[in-house]
Amino acid sequence: MPSASAELQTIRDFIRYAVSRFGAARLFFGHGSDNAWDEAVYLTLHTLCLPLDRLEPFLDARLLAHERQALLDIYQRRCQERLPAAYLTNEAWLGEHRFYVDERVIVPRSFIAELLGERLAPWVGDADEVASTLDLCTGSGCLAILAALAFPNAEVDAVDLSPEALAVAERNVADYHLGERVRLVSSDAFAQLRGRRYDLIISNPPYVDAQAMVALPPEYLHEPEMALGSGEDGLDFTRIILREAKKHLNPEGLLVVEIGHHRAALENAFPELPFTWPETSAGCEHVFLLHAADLPD
Repeated sequence: MPSASAELQTIRDFIRYAVSRFGAARLFFGHGSDNAWDEAVYLTLHTLCLPLDRLEPFLDARLLAHERQALLDIYQRRCQERLPAAYLTNEAWLGEHRFYVDERVIVPRSFIAELLGERLAPWVGDADEVASTLDLCTGSGCLAILAALAFPNAEVDAVDLSPEALAVAERNVADYHLGERVRLVSSDAFAQLRGRRYDLIISNPPYVDAQAMVALPPEYLHEPEMALGSGEDGLDFTRIILREAKKHLNPEGLLVVEIGHHRAALENAFPELPFTWPETSAGCEHVFLLHAADLPD
């Protein structure tokens, strides 16, 4: 490390070095970036407190000794500890929205965020008419917050079984000054929501199947296991949602659930349900929609 600190001088030098180190360490990318270059740029700009969307003007800037050491330290932690970048920086981004994260919560990466950015159009006609929303398995609270921003007249219940996750969600809700509209609820699925009904239920539940859990890259092993695994086929929690959701939706309500790569398995398990699969940046197989009237009683 001392020789690297002495020989590397500019941001361009350090990004090149990081890409080489990340490649040699065979890191896995999937928590905000999908390649070594993007991750190196992000970690470098964040560590130097530079704008994350403005690399070019700074590429040939020479660094101070303490800045060089800070970069080498964070690159080393990424390689040796195999920590996702979000845990190293304590932040994750969904679009333009930043959220605090640490190892008490899964790193946010939901396609539902994209749909909320469009206020779930065309399935929600008038965003101002949405008065109540549930975010089940809220984790860091990111989707609950995005729902509150998308539907300005809605009160949002953000539910999780993990007290550690709810503590992180509380911090994020406070950061967005939404404490009067987003209520944090400790509950195992719908258990503590008896009698409550919503215009909209969203959920990014655990959906990793047993085979995939065994083969997870080291980066994913830092995330809470209960936020990942969901039985042999990855659909255990989704089955709970489909069984219980209608009791908690208003007659014209909408259910939105993310299920990873399990579209075929879900449709085989529930051939009678008229799933809608909205288009996201990853295609049309990761998120399904169902109207309350189409759910089983």
